[in-house]
Amino acid sequence: MITTLIVVDSPNEFSQLDLRDCLVIDFDRYLSEFPKRGEGKMRVINLCATDRYLSKGYYCSLLAEARTHKVLPSVNTINDLIIESQEQALQMKTITLPKSLSDEVQDGSHCDVFFGTTKSASMSGIAKFAFERFPAPFLRVSVSKQTNATQMTVGFGEWQSGAAMDKTELANALHEFMLKTWRSSSKQKQARWDMAILCNEHEATPPSDAKAIKNFIKAAKLVGINAEVINSQQAANIGHYDALFIRETTAINHPTYHIARKAEQEGLVVMDDATSILKCCNKVFLHDAFSYHKVPSPRSQFISDNEDATCEKLAADFDFPMVLKLPESSFSMGVFKVKDIEELKLKLEKMLNESALVLVQEYIFTEFDWRIGVLNGRPVYACRYHMARGHWQIYNHDSKTNTSGGFETLPTFEVPKPVLDAAIKACSIIGKSLYGVDIKQANGKVYVIEVNDNPSIESKVEDVYLGKELYMIIMQEFANRLEARGR
Repeated sequence: MITTLIVVDSPNEFSQLDLRDCLVIDFDRYLSEFPKRGEGKMRVINLCATDRYLSKGYYCSLLAEARTHKVLPSVNTINDLIIESQEQALQMKTITLPKSLSDEVQDGSHCDVFFGTTKSASMSGIAKFAFERFPAPFLRVSVSKQTNATQMTVGFGEWQSGAAMDKTELANALHEFMLKTWRSSSKQKQARWDMAILCNEHEATPPSDAKAIKNFIKAAKLVGINAEVINSQQAANIGHYDALFIRETTAINHPTYHIARKAEQEGLVVMDDATSILKCCNKVFLHDAFSYHKVPSPRSQFISDNEDATCEKLAADFDFPMVLKLPESSFSMGVFKVKDIEELKLKLEKMLNESALVLVQEYIFTEFDWRIGVLNGRPVYACRYHMARGHWQIYNHDSKTNTSGGFETLPTFEVPKPVLDAAIKACSIIGKSLYGVDIKQANGKVYVIEVNDNPSIESKVEDVYLGKELYMIIMQEFANRLEARGR
């Protein structure tokens, strides 16, 4: 059974309100009566005053996290909204609003935000945005329009001094929030942990198809994890889960990275973690690290201009054809093969308008690329991805019919040892998460092309050999990590 605790400075303030299915207690009672393990899952709504560092409200959230209770607001949210100062204890946070929201409101608009909702229809989008950035029960938001931007100022609301109507609105908003976000699972067997699987239903080429996601959810249940699919808009309350599994294509300047960072700050087990995203998504890091750690890889060089002397030297060093890559790209996009110096200059000019650096690599012909799936330093699956018909890459984004080549899924024991060794070594400089290592094998040598965080795992592709066991291996790794953290 899941118990919902509402911790307040004075329980009498809520004695007349209908706080359904909740236990209202003060901080002292929470401090003394609820530190025990084995009492079932607990959720804590911290309504104590949190406007000062090391206040009772601050300690309430801190203790909740220490006791592995799901808590709102988290300590990170409290720290984001307060600053220790002799002159001023409460510091309002100022954030520039995206244009889609700034166009909706007038200068000087303000509102109270209860669990992401507000009475002001014109401020509803901003209320939701504020709650996603700072998940706290009661926020106070105001808007100021500047010459070049619209800014939102947000801080903790002081509902304790508000009218009875404010408290009623807060109670109603709390009830709606619990219905939408903390759904009761009493009809199902209680799982030990909760997992969010981050997906984007509108993504054209997601890392996992719908069938694979269902297989992950079934495997999770078998190891004691209740997994459910969320999107980036639902990730504001990521702290209510124990683990996050990202199955949306990642990028650094993208919600996936920020959600991973937030989940890690909330203490979740995250795969793939923000550091892995940061390292894998930028080829500048990857190939500099490959060179430093002597990971076998194609000859590479980063350049920052397309001057005649630069292009002539590249032609002498690499010969034609050569490969040009934007530092941040995926699914073979942002990767080009040039056949002569004129094409080299033109392509570099265009690419340098997008990125300060371009990666230049020698061209290595192969009929297929190896993809080795590595989890926590151990190979778990292997595929040979063949080039798209009549094309030099696995994906041909210019083709309307033959967009990708065929594949072969093999047991890892059938993969040549140098390929496995190179994959493991490449992953060792990234981390211990789930990776897909792309490797070429030619002329008796192996070349690591890149390490992908969040690798593709699709039904009837990567799982052809292992079947459902592949999903079990990954979910068991989550369970092992959750157990080790004592969540």
